[in-house]
Amino acid sequence: MWFTRRRRAVGVVCGLVLALYLPATAATAVSAGKSSGHQVVTWGASADRLGQAVSDRSYRLVVRTSAGGAHPRFRLSNAFGDRPVTFGSVYAGARDEGARLVPGSNRRVTFGGARSVTVAPGDSVTSDPLPGRLAAQSDLVVSLYVAEAVGQATGHGMAMQTSYAAGGDHAREEGEANWSERIGSWFYLDAVSVESGADTGAVAALGDSITDGWQSTTDTNRRWPDYLSRRLQGESALDIKGVANEGISGNKVLADGAGQSALARLERDVLSHPGVRTVFLFEGINDIKAHTGVTADQLIAGYRQIIDRAHAAGRCVVGGTVLPFKGWSEFDAAGEAVRQEVNAFIRNSGELDAVTDFDKVLRSPYDQERLLPVFDGGDHLHPNDKGMRAMADAVDLEDLRCER
Repeated sequence: MWFTRRRRAVGVVCGLVLALYLPATAATAVSAGKSSGHQVVTWGASADRLGQAVSDRSYRLVVRTSAGGAHPRFRLSNAFGDRPVTFGSVYAGARDEGARLVPGSNRRVTFGGARSVTVAPGDSVTSDPLPGRLAAQSDLVVSLYVAEAVGQATGHGMAMQTSYAAGGDHAREEGEANWSERIGSWFYLDAVSVESGADTGAVAALGDSITDGWQSTTDTNRRWPDYLSRRLQGESALDIKGVANEGISGNKVLADGAGQSALARLERDVLSHPGVRTVFLFEGINDIKAHTGVTADQLIAGYRQIIDRAHAAGRCVVGGTVLPFKGWSEFDAAGEAVRQEVNAFIRNSGELDAVTDFDKVLRSPYDQERLLPVFDGGDHLHPNDKGMRAMADAVDLEDLRCER
């Protein structure tokens, strides 16, 4: 038991005592010394282009787990690289505060038994299982030393979470002295999975900046998938515990731009994750408001492709209605008409396995083309923390249990 939530008592960090805080259910009853073989994603972030790669540089990445379990594995992505990238060392540990780790928690991660790994352009690699357990709803810190890298870097640009960087190899260090550079992106790491009970599943949220968390409070895990994850952990009778946030700010269903389109990245960012039972499709506002001439029929055809591909892979699809955006600079009557037609399809077509009507929950009763002011993050497009929570509360958790 080496990953833990941080607790303080009389100013002292309480080591690893009562480390997991996990209920003794079938979903979490996995021995730290015995592999169950059933993996489920506990954290995910969509890969994208992230500037120029830098050699001899370390990244200390702070991520928040959803599902708890044993033997975590870490996926490193070079999806957008045009040259190989070599990771000289990778470590994972429990966060104490800032860039500092809980003493004794930082553990070396291996790949095929090796301490270093080279990932080819366009490829990814998943680590060996790391002995021990990972707590649900805990701050996990993955430290990467990039020994050799040139060309395009891969990562997730808008993390809404402070991580850290440093020159040289500092991945094994548990202290914070060499981690003075604060960054707001996750480099190379795009998924963490754990082994859990055979019935444990996950949901992957495919979306744009609203799912990515823009206008939620940084470093507080208040994106709507975070609130959803906390709800799921509190439902002992429900076996969906993993949540992968696969939102990209500015992303579209049909066209590349801010990240590859939802259609293009569906396999890598959603269907490839272990244990995903349900795809939560909540995307389309960027297609609508961009004034590119996208019609409702074209956007609905894109939804149908995602639904069909997910169903063919044995996954269910829950659809979220597109939120109102009157007051945003790109709002116009034509775009609003497309939104209304698209939402009618989501609500009434019967092609989705279930629907969460985000529009109905967050719109103003006095002007249904606008967000309710109490939920408006200030730009009339993105919900604030209260709006994010209202979205998560609107999800019928039983819909996520769907099986095909």
